[in-house]
Amino acid sequence: MDLGIKNKVALVLASSKGLGKAVAIELAREGAKVIICGTDAKALATTVAEIESISPGNAKSFVCDITDEAQRKRLVEQSVNTFGDIEILVTNTGGPAAGGFEQFNLEDWKHLYNLLFLSAVDIIKQVLPGMKKKGWGRILTITSITVKQPVDNLMSSNAVRTSLVGLVKSLSNEVAAKGITVNNLLPGYTNTNRLASLMEKNPRVNEVKETIPMKRFGTPEEFAAAAAFLVSARASYITGQSLAVDGGWIKGH
Repeated sequence: MDLGIKNKVALVLASSKGLGKAVAIELAREGAKVIICGTDAKALATTVAEIESISPGNAKSFVCDITDEAQRKRLVEQSVNTFGDIEILVTNTGGPAAGGFEQFNLEDWKHLYNLLFLSAVDIIKQVLPGMKKKGWGRILTITSITVKQPVDNLMSSNAVRTSLVGLVKSLSNEVAAKGITVNNLLPGYTNTNRLASLMEKNPRVNEVKETIPMKRFGTPEEFAAAAAFLVSARASYITGQSLAVDGGWIKGH
């Protein structure tokens, strides 16, 4: 299936590794021009080289701490100067710290709000005018299955990520007539370095596999395939949705 995003300009946040990297690579396979960012310059260089091997001349990376407002602004400016107006935006963050309610102080909550919510709001606000001008755009936020079913000891994710769901639904209604879709993707337990780290700290995490109907963890490539479809031209009548890629783990509907 031709997804219709060849030569579209895509910015994928927090994409030097993990799910963000998988999404960036999948978009490159579909012919998009991809900008990636992160705080690890070495990891960014490795990922750009990998993308360039798939789609030569269609990848660029910038070091950016998305919790910093000035760096977010510079990231968008650099991206536009490199490939033109951003037509596909995938917001993403590194996984927040695990822990229960009493383990976080007020400063922690302010940081989490900035990391998980405000960073996405700010960059969406910056790229939206260009999408409106073109009459075409795709915005995809990556949150977590925690927005539909809280996970024990992930208080920060359970609490803050849900705000993005409200943003996605509200914004999708505002911009739908402009040819812009806004959706949210919920990764479940997926074989990434973060999951490996969680299992190292708590081996019982591996037991979760038995609660997943498919009896296995997902792969980054499976998640990326769903992301690529939602930002594609073929998904033009899908907006305001939160799709779980979780092997059926969420018990609700």
